[in-house]
Amino acid sequence: MKKQLYDTAIRREKVVLVAVQPASISDTQSKEFLDELAFLVDTAGGDIYTSFTQKMLKPDRATYVGTGKLEEIKTYVTVEEIDIVVFDDELSPSQARNLSKELNCKVLDRSNLILDIFAKRAQTAQAKTQVELAQLQYLLPRLTRMWTHLERQKGGIGMRGPGETQIESDRRMILNKIALLKDKLKHIDKQNATQRGNRHELVRVALVGYTNVGKSTLMNLISKSEVFAENKLFATLDTTVRKVVIENLPFLLSDTVGFIRKLPHHLIECFKSTLDEVREADILLHVIDISHPNFEEHMLTVNQTLKDLDAADKETITVFNKIDSYNLAHPVSELTTVHDFEHSWMAKTNAPALFISATQKKNIDLFRKSLYEHIKAIHISRFPYNNLLY
Repeated sequence: MKKQLYDTAIRREKVVLVAVQPASISDTQSKEFLDELAFLVDTAGGDIYTSFTQKMLKPDRATYVGTGKLEEIKTYVTVEEIDIVVFDDELSPSQARNLSKELNCKVLDRSNLILDIFAKRAQTAQAKTQVELAQLQYLLPRLTRMWTHLERQKGGIGMRGPGETQIESDRRMILNKIALLKDKLKHIDKQNATQRGNRHELVRVALVGYTNVGKSTLMNLISKSEVFAENKLFATLDTTVRKVVIENLPFLLSDTVGFIRKLPHHLIECFKSTLDEVREADILLHVIDISHPNFEEHMLTVNQTLKDLDAADKETITVFNKIDSYNLAHPVSELTTVHDFEHSWMAKTNAPALFISATQKKNIDLFRKSLYEHIKAIHISRFPYNNLLY
C-alpha cells in the first residue's frame, strides 16, 4: 500500500497593499510608507502580490478608497485569489465592515497588522499582557461587524434581538477583561519599579531608535549577551537589561522596542510602562540606520516619541550605525571613511555623534571609549568620593 504524504508546511498568505496619498504626502514619502508596510507584512509572514495607491484629499469615509479604485482592487483580489488586503491607515469600524463585504476576503489595517506582529514577538508576561490589552482596545469598537451572521435575527430601527444581545454581552466581557489586564499591568509595573530601585546606584544607559536599526546587534556587541536580533521589524519587543563593565566601570544597558511611524495610539499607551527604562535612563544611545534613504525622517519620529515619553531632555549620544552600507543607499556620496563621517553635516548637527558598524565591528573601540567617558562623568558627579578610581 502506497504511503500518502501530506504537505505540513504553513502556506504564506497572499497579500495586497492599499494606500491613500493625500496632497501633503509626496510620491517618495508615499512609496516609503508602502515599503514599510510591505516589510511589516513580510515580518508577519505574508507575500506581497501588488499594491494600489490612490491620490485623494482624504480617505473615503465609507470605503477608504474611491468606488472605481475599489472595483479595481476587487477584480484583482478575485482573479488572483488574494487572502488578505492590508490598508496603510487605521480603518474605522464602518470602513472595515464595508470593505470586508465588498472584497470578500480578510481585511486588515496597519494597526491590526502591527498588533499581530507584537503578539507574535511578545515573550514576557508584561509584553503579552500589554499586547492583549491593546488588542482588546482595538477590538471593542469593532464588535458589530463580528456578528454579521446574526443580521437576519436582528430587529428593526434599534436592531433589537439576539444579535445585539450577544454584542452587548461580549462588550461587557471585553471591558471586564480590559480592567483585569490593567490591574495586572499595575502589579507588574510595581515589581519592575522595585527592581529598578534596587539598582539605582548604577548609571543607566538605554538604546533607543527606529525599528530594525541594529540596537540588539549593538547590545550583543557591548554586553556580550545573546539578545534576539533579526532583520525584521520589532525583532525586540521586551525590554532587556544587562550589566556591562567597560574598563573598571559598571553600568546598566537596556535594549527597548523600536519606534515606527503611524504606531497605533492605544499601543503606545499600553507600552509606556515598558519604556520606563527610557524615562529613567541617565544616557540615551539614539541608534540610527544611516544606510536607510530616509534616516532623517526616522530620527524625527524617534525624537517625537521621546518627547511624548517626556524623555527628550535626556543626555543623548547619536550613534549612526551601518556606515559600511551607507554608499549602497547613497551612491553619489563622497563619505567613505570614518574621518569623512566625523566631519560631515551629520556630525555637526547631532553632536555628540559616533559612526559605527555593529555587524562589521567598525569603530567600536572609539564608541566604547566615548561611552565610558560619558558614564564616568555621571558616576563622578554622583559619587565624588569614588573619583580616585579613575
